[in-house]
Amino acid sequence: MAEAASKLRIDKWLWHARFFKTRSLAAKLVSSGHCRVNGQVIAKPAYAVAPGDVLTFPKDRQVRIIRVLVLGERRGPAPEARALYDDLDPPKPRQSDPGAPEAEAGGRPSKRDRRRLDQMRGQALE
Repeated sequence: MAEAASKLRIDKWLWHARFFKTRSLAAKLVSSGHCRVNGQVIAKPAYAVAPGDVLTFPKDRQVRIIRVLVLGERRGPAPEARALYDDLDPPKPRQSDPGAPEAEAGGRPSKRDRRRLDQMRGQALE
């Protein structure tokens, strides 16, 4: 019984730590074979993690490297979830493409921006 309290399913831990919105999304990532625990590829969501394990998995077009510090008892608020792990390689802020025109505040390109994009594509094809 003591061993059960010292380990937690990897899909449940990823969900507790708020890396995924649902536990099924976490399980899908693990079962796809893209998750590693201490350098070993894991393909089963029922794999048990313990404090001190290092997880490596893709998230939002980046590879996250996380050390498990504490096993969570619930999926709590973000500050509580952040205390469950240590980020060994924090994600870098996204940098925009230097050749792309700046978008307006609305996010949708204006007619002027679309013309610039078309012009840049035409020059690239020549």
